[in-house]
Amino acid sequence: MIYPFPSPAKLNLFLYITAKRADGYHELQTLFQFLDFGDEIRIEPTRSSEITLLDHLDGVPQEQNLIYRAAKLLQKKTACSQGANIGLIKRLPMGGGVGGGSSNAATVLVALNHLWKTGLSLPQLAELGLTLGADVPIFVQGFSAFAEGVGEKLTPCSVAEKWYLVLKPKVSISTALIFNHPDLPRNTPKRKLAELLTTPWANDCEKIVRDQYLEVDDLLNWLIQYAPSRLTGTGACIFAEFDHEEEARHVFALKPDHVEGFVAQGQNKSPLHQTMNLS
Repeated sequence: MIYPFPSPAKLNLFLYITAKRADGYHELQTLFQFLDFGDEIRIEPTRSSEITLLDHLDGVPQEQNLIYRAAKLLQKKTACSQGANIGLIKRLPMGGGVGGGSSNAATVLVALNHLWKTGLSLPQLAELGLTLGADVPIFVQGFSAFAEGVGEKLTPCSVAEKWYLVLKPKVSISTALIFNHPDLPRNTPKRKLAELLTTPWANDCEKIVRDQYLEVDDLLNWLIQYAPSRLTGTGACIFAEFDHEEEARHVFALKPDHVEGFVAQGQNKSPLHQTMNLS
């Protein structure tokens, strides 16, 4: 039997970089919220120990695919002898900063843990997921959160579930290039969550991205005419927030033809966790 599971997008509603660590990673403060839009992972458990990917991403070898790596990691951690055929319906833009790969990995960890009955808790799965990427734990835990450290220190945080228009220009952004850029702010003062929630939100990566990628700059200049707009993560996706779906869809209809995107509502509980009735 094949089981479908949502693999939702996320937005960084704000992102501040507070320090650079000796190991090269950056300390940050960010607010994650899920969207009711994303990829779909389809899993057929098997008695064989083989992990078979039914859909392949261009330019991504199987051994580097986060879906495959997540499944193999769970197998190894739990000494599970079962396997799975795993399909992917891809809706989220790759390299967009909306968490596609990290979300895929998290969905595989949570879903296979359930289907294989391997019995790990969500915190244990999140700890595993952190070895795959800094954004994987938030998708595993499944609650909107204020994140600190490198993104692994999570404090649940419910904010207004607004409507968002998310757009991606035809450009691929190197996260490493942005985080290694000499002009990136790295000393934004740390603030308490209560203060951050009552001040205008911003993204410390946005100026560098706009300077380096004119496509992002042009699209933000267009979108900000209609609603508060900013970058998510290191991009390339940008987003605008609206109080009503109709407003978001009206602006979506006006977008430039060469730009891809979607309209979705913010969710404080992951669609994956809603589907699986996880607390």
